[in-house]
Amino acid sequence: MASTETTAAKNDDLAGLEAGLDALDTVEERRTPVREVLVRKVLPPVVAVALVLAVWQLLVWAEVTDAYKLPSPSAVWDSLSEMWLQGTLFGVMWTSVSRALFGFLLALAIGTPLGLLVARVRFVRAAIGPILSGLQSLPSVAWVPPAVLWLGLNDRMMFAVILLGAVPSIANGLVAGVDQVPPLFLRAGRTLGATGLRGAWHIVMPAALPGYLAGLKQGWAFSWRSLMAAEIIASSPELGLGLGQLLDNGRNNSDMPGIFLAIFLILLVGIAIDLLVFSPLERRVLRRRGLLGRS
Repeated sequence: MASTETTAAKNDDLAGLEAGLDALDTVEERRTPVREVLVRKVLPPVVAVALVLAVWQLLVWAEVTDAYKLPSPSAVWDSLSEMWLQGTLFGVMWTSVSRALFGFLLALAIGTPLGLLVARVRFVRAAIGPILSGLQSLPSVAWVPPAVLWLGLNDRMMFAVILLGAVPSIANGLVAGVDQVPPLFLRAGRTLGATGLRGAWHIVMPAALPGYLAGLKQGWAFSWRSLMAAEIIASSPELGLGLGQLLDNGRNNSDMPGIFLAIFLILLVGIAIDLLVFSPLERRVLRRRGLLGRS
């Protein structure tokens, strides 16, 4: 009788321990109040922007340099208002954004299988792995002159520059993610029959998702930077007016408010893509892995 009670007590302790571990692994999900979101997420960047504008205006009032070198925030706002009234603002932005998105999708379609091939085939990694790393460190602007000579002043040239800048980043990001997959996962997958393409889809890709997502984020950054370099250097009326051409036109016309406006719009697109696309994806991946903190 005493032995039975002892065994039952041990089972209860074990069940309590398992329940405690499950509670630790469980991420508490609750709807964040709107006020908390505004205070923690919206207010800090708004304050930062306000401080930058205040310092900028103070520098203009202090006349630290000539007025044509440092325009006032109001002058840049006037340029923005003029483009808005002319109806060209969103057209200029969409010209660049559509090119960058299409080029990034092409880079995604090429870089993903290439990264898997490099990560899983030892000979391929030894052959082209160092080349991918070298291409990733090569400034994208270096590809603009040969792309113009090869393809001419057209959208194909723009996409070629984007691909050469983004594919290595996406492939290397996936390779880094695959390298961090625990070998136990791969052995378990092979035991269950997940080999070849099935293993890559069901085991390798989900386990390598954090590194792959980091590579996608960097790939988008390279896509956007490559496109801006191509639009600035290979400016032509036949290509339409994008943000890079807008920046170059400001330089040609000595229009410093227009230059500042183009820089801010380029920055705005980069921040918007990160906040609307990559940050939610990162939070979702971290939440599914129980890595998203409660703070």
